Amino acid sequence: MTGFLPNANHPITLRLDDVGACSKRYEIYSDHAWSWKALSVSANWLFLKYVPPFKKWGPYREMTAQEWHAVYDLLETYGAKLTVAVTAAWAESERHLIPFPMRFPEEAAALKEGLGQGLIEIANHGLTHCVLKDNAFKPKWFSSNRRYHREFWDWVPLEEQEEHIRRSQDILQTYFHTEVVTFVPPGSVFTEATLEIAWRYGMRYVSCNTPRRLHGQMAIVGDEQVLPFHDREIVLNGVDWLQQRLEANRDKQLCFVRELGEELLRHGHMRKGHSAGRIPG
Repeated sequence: MTGFLPNANHPITLRLDDVGACSKRYEIYSDHAWSWKALSVSANWLFLKYVPPFKKWGPYREMTAQEWHAVYDLLETYGAKLTVAVTAAWAESERHLIPFPMRFPEEAAALKEGLGQGLIEIANHGLTHCVLKDNAFKPKWFSSNRRYHREFWDWVPLEEQEEHIRRSQDILQTYFHTEVVTFVPPGSVFTEATLEIAWRYGMRYVSCNTPRRLHGQMAIVGDEQVLPFHDREIVLNGVDWLQQRLEANRDKQLCFVRELGEELLRHGHMRKGHSAGRIPG
């Protein structure tokens, strides 16, 4: 779990990633290996990466509407907010994408309820969470496919990145009837050009495992004040897992990523004002 600033006066954010991402089915790999003399065998060989204790990530199921309603009850109890990073389309294949609200209509409706109650913020977690070309995201016979479950590598053409960002924003904003201003790059992989595209399509705040800083008029929040986790934790460990995290941070103000981003921009402008000899407004 990524740490956060120790000052109790600083607000922090809970951020849940991977909602709607096909990685939960297709990101199949293992980090186990055995070595004997000059011979090395990886658990990514054939079926081993699918079974415990060798499997590392998938497969696991999507969260249910009932689980989301239990999450909302906890957020209300603890006076907390949650940023939810949604992947806008489920990839069945390179040429077959299913928009999140169509693939998981009950879950999408539950998220819309939480948004209406002011309990969650919808963030953009990419269109596919993965590399589509040649179905690279599908499981491999003898190797890991983890590398291909990040969407915005520097070797992915910029026109493809722009198309993914445009389509993901269109799907999320059309369904949720809200401006999506927070960007959570899958796997914390992005380039400066990715950020420039995200800015053009309305995103103003970035949250992932990267140093906190300003990028032009965009606030890169980083993870210093963020507690990131995945829907996987709730699916495998139950909603009680989240309650334990909320209880451990009961004394802290739990806000949205966009609120941390607004504060970072505000302080950045204030510092610029000081350096220019102006009184910050």
